[in-house]
Amino acid sequence: MRICVADVDGRRLLRPVDDAGRPRPPGAAGRDETSLGDVPPDVRVVWAETAAVYPQLYADGVRIARCHDLAVTEGLLLGHEGRWSEGRSPAAAWARLTGAPPPPEPQPRGDQPWAPDAETQETLFDVAPGPAGGALPAGVEPLAAVVALHADQQARVAAARREVPGFALLVAAESAAALTAVEMTHVGLPWSATVHDALLEEALGPRPVHGGRPARLQAVAEELAALLEEPRLNPDSQPELLRALRRAGLPVRSTRRHELQSLDHPVIEPLLRYRELARLHAANGWAWREHWVRHGRFRPEYVPGGVVSGRWASRGGGALQIPRAVRGAVVAEPGRVLVVADAGQLEPRVLAAMSRDRGLVAATRQGDLYAALAAEALGRPEARADAKLGMLSAMYGGGAGSPALAALRRRFPAALELLEDAARTGEDGGSVRSVLGRASPPAADGWLDGPGDEAAGGRRRAYGRFTRNFVVQASAADWASVLIASLRTRLHELAGPGPSDGAGPHLVFFQHDEVMVESPQALAGAVVEAITAAGAEATRLVLGDADVHVPLDAAVVRSYADKP
Repeated sequence: MRICVADVDGRRLLRPVDDAGRPRPPGAAGRDETSLGDVPPDVRVVWAETAAVYPQLYADGVRIARCHDLAVTEGLLLGHEGRWSEGRSPAAAWARLTGAPPPPEPQPRGDQPWAPDAETQETLFDVAPGPAGGALPAGVEPLAAVVALHADQQARVAAARREVPGFALLVAAESAAALTAVEMTHVGLPWSATVHDALLEEALGPRPVHGGRPARLQAVAEELAALLEEPRLNPDSQPELLRALRRAGLPVRSTRRHELQSLDHPVIEPLLRYRELARLHAANGWAWREHWVRHGRFRPEYVPGGVVSGRWASRGGGALQIPRAVRGAVVAEPGRVLVVADAGQLEPRVLAAMSRDRGLVAATRQGDLYAALAAEALGRPEARADAKLGMLSAMYGGGAGSPALAALRRRFPAALELLEDAARTGEDGGSVRSVLGRASPPAADGWLDGPGDEAAGGRRRAYGRFTRNFVVQASAADWASVLIASLRTRLHELAGPGPSDGAGPHLVFFQHDEVMVESPQALAGAVVEAITAAGAEATRLVLGDADVHVPLDAAVVRSYADKP
């Protein structure tokens, strides 16, 4: 059973419906409710947008076990149906359903439809939809709209399942991810300000009293200025730094790390060191800690499916990019521990399952996948780094003349052909899908066939690289979403019934294929078992019977820095 929910004039109205969205019992009117705390765990709550409704409920102690997020589902359906330019908000969906004028939609973050920078490739997975937004027209009863939109979506999901059987699982998992994100934001990641400050002082020197650069960062800046004979050099200014490097005779087009590392000059090492320290100071320095860490917790806003591949994003705080230099500040509270696990080499394992390449499937069962690839494809077990580079080149596009890539193509033809087929689809302007049916967005109208044959060819190859990786990365995101949904349910069972008081084990961090649970020390073993079981369930539901092994080994630690 499902319960549709809407707020009307400060009152929360609920209406039971069946799984197809039909009111149950027939003709039942909405009934007043002030709390959803009595909703059984096996009942799915249907509402417009989790991020708008659930935060206050969870803060009030109400924990929702399952939901159907109309905005999340609409986005997945529009992508599946090839209608990327249409708004995903419930208000926009209502306009389409009833023929009403569409509401103004918030501008998405980034350019949609997708149009990458063929030269830099920096935008590949950095495009996220904006907030669902949009208000229903005046006179529309919100609860009736939720009921109608849910029924429409259930019919469309059923149609999508006929083409992609796993699509309903994707909808459920992404809705569960929306619940998880709200809970993670509320609970926060344990963060020691004392440890953080000590780590910063060790790396950067004492905090400047009146702002400016810390002592060690300033010392490296002066070293750079001396080596480049530019006394007034500001290494934080990219144009100024580029001019200084060129005046020193270095043929640089940019200051990207890979380009700098290819050069032989005394300035390269301190320059790379400066950039690392400057990034730490800017992204996770004292000002960052004062802004984002409150009462011993770091609470960013997580955005599930925030990039087009389905990976999560965050708004503010750089939550998904916690550098190693400050991971020591992530410390469990007294009496509690952190249980951390990540899926080793997830994307090539997903590729093995999707392609059913017998050789690659067999390699996934041999522990270190890249070592197995080195032994089987290159005949040199010690060439692990070459095998890894070759596989990454195959999935991301590149290394066309690489002997390792050629060897992988000979040894694992089905896997490499799947990637080539996805790339050809992109070069032709087509869309590809993940295992569960998440669709890649189209390139902007006319972008692939822009002026100049050579430039157009570059754009087509760029989009081919995008679809080549999308088909694997989005499928890995499918696996991760199901993992999160399964693990969340298991952790709730360990916490027991009752309000969400934070005393039990709960997810506090998630990044692509890595999860972190903060748990009472006495439940650490049970949490490890829950993570293992959730990983096995995700592999079974998403990757099917391909017999692919996805290791998800958990470590129990006091600090994130102690993770093996």
